[in-house]
Amino acid sequence: MYKFFVLLTLFVSVLVQANDVDYDLVIRDGRVLDGAGNPWISADIAIQNGKIAKIGRITGKGRREIDASSKYVSPGWIDMMDQSGQALREVGLAPNKINMGVTTLIAGEAGTPVKAEEINAYFKELEDKGISVNFGTYYSATQARVAVIGDVDVDPTPNQLEEMKKLIAIAMEAGAMGITTALIYPPSSYHKTNELIELSKVVAKYDGIYASHIRDESAGLLGAVSEAIRIGEESGASVEIFHLKASYYPNWGSDMKQALALIKAARDRGVYVTADLYPYIAGGTGLEITAPSWVYADGIEKALVRLKNPELRKRMKKEIKAGSQPGWGNIVYSSGGWKNVVLANSHLDNYKDFHGQNFVEIAKKLNRDPADIAWDLVLEAYPKGPVALYFMMSEDDVKLALKSPFVSIGSDAASALKEGDIDAIGLPHPRSYGTFPKIISDYVREQNVLTLPEAIRKMTSWPAARMGLTNRGVLRKGLAADIVIFDFDEIDDTATWNNPTAKPKGIDYVVVNGQLVLDGGKHTGATPGHVLRGSGVIEH
Repeated sequence: MYKFFVLLTLFVSVLVQANDVDYDLVIRDGRVLDGAGNPWISADIAIQNGKIAKIGRITGKGRREIDASSKYVSPGWIDMMDQSGQALREVGLAPNKINMGVTTLIAGEAGTPVKAEEINAYFKELEDKGISVNFGTYYSATQARVAVIGDVDVDPTPNQLEEMKKLIAIAMEAGAMGITTALIYPPSSYHKTNELIELSKVVAKYDGIYASHIRDESAGLLGAVSEAIRIGEESGASVEIFHLKASYYPNWGSDMKQALALIKAARDRGVYVTADLYPYIAGGTGLEITAPSWVYADGIEKALVRLKNPELRKRMKKEIKAGSQPGWGNIVYSSGGWKNVVLANSHLDNYKDFHGQNFVEIAKKLNRDPADIAWDLVLEAYPKGPVALYFMMSEDDVKLALKSPFVSIGSDAASALKEGDIDAIGLPHPRSYGTFPKIISDYVREQNVLTLPEAIRKMTSWPAARMGLTNRGVLRKGLAADIVIFDFDEIDDTATWNNPTAKPKGIDYVVVNGQLVLDGGKHTGATPGHVLRGSGVIEH
């Protein structure tokens, strides 16, 4: 009988303690930035059942409480150009993204890792597996094109165009947020403008987005921006320009200003066009892009044969020296030559010692032509794609674009499969680990390019509004509890060109849908992320 009373007393004590808790989590005494661009307020935030229950002075207790005094509390940061569509299928933790304060990923520059008909199953797979971040994605117009007509440079027939439209409709109804193109890369570069207008009309019916790595970011930048605007204007779809950059070194200081003016003018006349960027002066992509577009016109197998041909290589080298050409941005010339192209990852053991060196340096050591080395790497590593860093942007142009109110932030990086590893697409670029803290540490604290409220707006409410995420992006009662707590004085991206996977500092806590995913700077292993579906979704 005594044991019974002891157990009863313990049960009552636990019950009283449980009833004594009002919230799942309370964040106390933080400098709360609501995400809408307003100055911070001093407040507590209470979270219950994955949502913000109250903001203000909170007397109730939380099952867990965090002292955020002297720290800033903001909505979770949204990565507008993510590459994690396949990576999250393998590992759902997205450690590099969580460490950066990112709680929502918008992926799909290359589309979904599955066919249009399989997108519903793909989304269910992610939900069943569990992901640490919220995730939405575009479908690729080029996926539809390749599914119907293959990877060759031909115009679709009317019947083929209709088949492509059907695939896009299937993707939109499954929850894709729109369609994408990457128009500097074959076979995406084979899309003609009129074809993209027709495909985007389907997207417009579902209130979706046409998002594009535009056709030329170098000498033809202004024409490429104009093309993207035209596609939106004539189709009715809204337009997102991925990783806006002016990467033609002779025109640094002028092209970005004119590109932003084109976008503003389009917006002033009612075209819904926006852009995103990453805050670095080097881009990163495969070495295959150093060859002219005609090399790939008849598909990848013939391209590999052409890349081996010594006579064709002579022609290709002459075209690189000749500068930018219609239909080909000539990324080597635009970057200022091979000296500004750095081998990042060859995927080949015998070239590891050359990683981090530019192609002029490598060429001297091997006593060979830089172009021959690059194209031999493409052939030797196939089907893996060796990647390089292209130092092709001006810091002043980056700052100018960053200050534009319609520009948001996107890393152009995938989640890592393991913390400390390069991202899942194999590109060792500091943007994978540093993009979002760099915005605050560099462009707010150190250089005063942005105010802190404006920087937070660009990473929260603005991308949320742009993507139609009405329950995220601001701190308001009743909305999803995606939250970042950071120390303004300590936040630092730390990732560099020589150490691109260094973990950022000063981000202590990250909450996704009410659950702590980063706790005291350490990933908890929690996977509370949701799949975010576009406005065209039809429930199945």
